[in-house]
Amino acid sequence: MPEPSSSSRPETTVLVLGATPPTPPPRLGALTGRARVLHADETTLAARLPLADALLVWDFASDAVRRAWPGEGPRPRWVHTASAGVDHLMCPELAASDTVVTNARGVFDQPIAEYVAALVLAMAKDLPRTLELQRERSWRHRESGRVAGTRACVVGSGPIGRAVAGTLKALGITVALVGRAERPGVHGGAELDRLLTRADWVVCAAPLTDETRGMFDARRFGLMQPSARFVNIGRGPLVVEADLVAALSKRWIAGAALDVFAHEPLPADSPLWTTPGLLVSPHMSGDTVGWRDELGAQFMELYEDWAAGRPLRNVVDKERGYVPGH
Repeated sequence: MPEPSSSSRPETTVLVLGATPPTPPPRLGALTGRARVLHADETTLAARLPLADALLVWDFASDAVRRAWPGEGPRPRWVHTASAGVDHLMCPELAASDTVVTNARGVFDQPIAEYVAALVLAMAKDLPRTLELQRERSWRHRESGRVAGTRACVVGSGPIGRAVAGTLKALGITVALVGRAERPGVHGGAELDRLLTRADWVVCAAPLTDETRGMFDARRFGLMQPSARFVNIGRGPLVVEADLVAALSKRWIAGAALDVFAHEPLPADSPLWTTPGLLVSPHMSGDTVGWRDELGAQFMELYEDWAAGRPLRNVVDKERGYVPGH
């Protein structure tokens, strides 16, 4: 299709990274006649970045932005990522620029909280073993645990962590929420080790930053109770995976569930697949039916504010790597 002439071409250009098959593209029909929409993949992003006023990172698993941003030419004034985390796109040059970065805060909070609750109940009620025994046609009565009256430590006090805490409280679990700094209702990071020693459930919902990378290692797994279970729905590199494998194999902790990994997709030869007591899921905790439509609608709401010069929601502190004040 030929491009519109310069006299009829919209002044604003929105560049979309991603949406390669089978992932459907975002629904941006509302931009017709208002903005020129260009598409890029990892091979074309660097060449097209100077053309863009705004960049929508639809492929939030790609690190193409981090690699392409330091190049030559002008850069978009606004970058929006269709994800809660921004570690995949942040680089020193972007952090130091005047470009505003926003994220998809609000879309994934409750779905992830529901997923965590499902994992907690599945582990407490020994559902994985029940399914195994059903496949074996083996009638084996067992006793299961109760969740009401247990304690959880939720690490990460952003919207996802708060939603997880609220959902676990509804199950009768006493929750300690841990954030970067102490404030009403939130424990500071200095209290984390103490809280880990008392928790039946440890849920990692922290952002990935230089300070949090590898925060769950052999030392911290060693602090947990032998009956504790660990869940990570934050970012894969928050966990030293080899240390988790060792902790489960040595029965330092009773079980774990990972929805995110240092390398995705998880290689078929990874020991995580066969580690005893570990539930593995393919980074799906926040992906409910219709989630891509919600992400597209959120971008359009933000675009309306950006185009009108109004303050944007979900603005990321580029040095910290997350939306502050939550």
